[in-house]
Amino acid sequence: MEQKELICIGCPMGCPLKVEQSEGEVIRVFGNTCKRGEVYARKEVTNPTRIVTSTVRAVGGVLPVVSVKTSADIPKGKIGACMQALKQVEVMAPVAIGQVVLHDVAKTGVDVVATKELPVP
Repeated sequence: MEQKELICIGCPMGCPLKVEQSEGEVIRVFGNTCKRGEVYARKEVTNPTRIVTSTVRAVGGVLPVVSVKTSADIPKGKIGACMQALKQVEVMAPVAIGQVVLHDVAKTGVDVVATKELPVP
């Protein structure tokens, strides 16, 4: 039986979690003080995902870049490919909050959207 230790990010408590696994399956989670801890631990050890935040180049705006994020979690293993794809993106100002700047990043089915408005000067 394998045991992993995690710090929960499901709520502000930051509980220290222990996850017992056998043959890739979660047998038991303990240390959590709320249900979110168990959900987080099971997902983190079997299929970890993350929201990616970054910036992309912008042309014609008041700033040379605009902040962006994935519209949903992507598999942790696809973060590198996501960042490589974002290096190639250039948007034209004006940019609105929530505007899609890249569809289906790294073939994840998830879009990358602007998180800040970028007006023209």
